[in-house]
Amino acid sequence: MDFYKKALGQAKKLGGKIGLYSKVRIKTKEDLATAYTPGVAAVSQEIVKNQQNAYKLTSKGNSVAVVSDGTSVLGLGDIGPLAALPVIEGKCLLFKEFAGIDAFPLVLGTKETNEIVTTIRHIVPSFGGINLEDISAPRCFEIEEKLQDTGIPVFHDDQHGTAIVILAALANALKAVGKEMPKVKIVIFGAGAAGIATAKIISPGKLVLVDSKGPINSTRKDLNRYKKEITKRKNYLEVDSLERAFRDADVFIGVSGRGKLSAKLINLMKPRSIIFALSNPNPEIMPDRAKAAGAAIVATGRSDFPNQINNVLVFPGIFRGALDKGVRRITTEMKLATANALAGMISRPSPENILPSPLDKDVVKIIRRTILNL
Repeated sequence: MDFYKKALGQAKKLGGKIGLYSKVRIKTKEDLATAYTPGVAAVSQEIVKNQQNAYKLTSKGNSVAVVSDGTSVLGLGDIGPLAALPVIEGKCLLFKEFAGIDAFPLVLGTKETNEIVTTIRHIVPSFGGINLEDISAPRCFEIEEKLQDTGIPVFHDDQHGTAIVILAALANALKAVGKEMPKVKIVIFGAGAAGIATAKIISPGKLVLVDSKGPINSTRKDLNRYKKEITKRKNYLEVDSLERAFRDADVFIGVSGRGKLSAKLINLMKPRSIIFALSNPNPEIMPDRAKAAGAAIVATGRSDFPNQINNVLVFPGIFRGALDKGVRRITTEMKLATANALAGMISRPSPENILPSPLDKDVVKIIRRTILNL
């Protein structure tokens, strides 16, 4: 099926994927007086008495703003806020469909870090959570860091959603090939939002991070502070060439771009290698080529191949749990617990089955329950 053509036709027909609906019907003057003035004043007065009442008496308790500046969209790059809007609308649709959360797309006409932070701070009263989306690194790290004191959970899905689902998939992939995390060598190709967050969450095991200029090591003078921090991790392995990065590696995690992985590099890896080629819409290597080169397990971000590693397995459930529990931020403990819960949904991992389907309705329920029980 030509998904590109179908998506464009759908957009032309519907004028977007989401809309606003009413919970209250207005048929009489009494309905109008109750929903708006004068009746609404009673609701406002309750919130004046206690600001927390807004979570129960308005849409705030079940709403998330999906915020982007359009600088790092899917495999498309910096396409700007308007072109990013269809993607952000899609994210909002998934929030609603999978978790029943009302999500609102907000694309911003600025790339300036402080302006983005200030804008988000100003809209916090309207929402129960903020999902940052498609903001380029390293600005995305700084923006998220500056917003952790807002009093509502702020979650950059390209970082943490990706890292969580990768960790869950990796745990099950290692079980399927009979390897253990402390004994494996992992190459992460791509040092943007997803790559950095994944490097932070994976432990133990030896880790190598590669960007467009090669392996990241402490001798390089071009590293931003987030890349430098990775080189200081106890499980980080410094190498000076791509060949040394891949030699005897057990796992490849690609969050970089189309065609970045070759059969020659896979041949340098250990037997029963694991390949996560997650660049969308075109992976670092196609699954058939990776298998032909000797990979035991191959996963992509696409739904038309086995082992789809996709953020939709994480963000609806983690926000559903966060909103229902009323947390002020999403912690490392929540992220690790979510990864463990997601991995645990597959009782017997196999090379063709390391994660539940994104369409499995139990995913959100299990992650929600995990968050509530922490």
